[in-house]
Amino acid sequence: MLGHCIADGRLELVSVLGLGAYGVVYLARDLTHPLHQQPGFYAVKVLNKVGLDQRQRRFQRREITLHTLASNHPSVVGLHRVIDADDDPCVYVIMDFCPDGDLFSMITEQQRYADVFFQILDAVQFCHGLGIYHRDLKPENILCLQGGARVVLADFGLATGDKFSGDFGCGSTFYMGPECQGGITKRLTEYDTAANDVWSLGVILVNLICGRNPWKQACPGDETFREYLRNPDFLQDILPISDETNKLLKRIFTIREEWRCTLPELRKMVANISRFT
Repeated sequence: MLGHCIADGRLELVSVLGLGAYGVVYLARDLTHPLHQQPGFYAVKVLNKVGLDQRQRRFQRREITLHTLASNHPSVVGLHRVIDADDDPCVYVIMDFCPDGDLFSMITEQQRYADVFFQILDAVQFCHGLGIYHRDLKPENILCLQGGARVVLADFGLATGDKFSGDFGCGSTFYMGPECQGGITKRLTEYDTAANDVWSLGVILVNLICGRNPWKQACPGDETFREYLRNPDFLQDILPISDETNKLLKRIFTIREEWRCTLPELRKMVANISRFT
């Protein structure tokens, strides 16, 4: 696919930016741009159509539709154009190129904890207002601009318009809540996708503050999470967090979805924290 041109020969795929379960993201150079520099580069997600059944194609279209709706927000990666020709085996989703990588690889300075997190929160809250639930919030899906001062939400491959879902295990185990894994005290038939996004935001906040995850998986089989179930203040024993941050995390990492804070509540609590560590 490298060297392949799309958009009537305007864009050339020059390198691979990332590989995912549902597609490959390429760096594309705008051949009409005189200097071949920003803004002459784009990220192009290439989705294969060959061999997909109707359900898989429906998921593909859902990703594109939901991303298109959400991309009007400044903290969501911009989507410029979708090329889906009948005679081409691939769909091409042309997006903004974010040259500074993702949040996972970006070391965020302490004074920018809240600023960066608020941008992520803004994007998620905007999506929820449109009835879009991301279900795969993690640092790898948050891209950086301006040296990390600005971040944008990306990858709507697992996003859904369903407020409640029975699609368990959707996303990364590091970032999904226990309800997304079927529940802890009882077997669930569905889970609240908005509440699961809030849980993921809590793990991302721990990433920003501490540079690590609170646990590998929010399930009783995980030793750290099991200790948290026994003692909700356990995170303060193993993480460099303040009393205020610990109180906030306990409102996010609730076992029952209905006890979990909402996005507006989360925003207010983060804004009121005087020190994170």
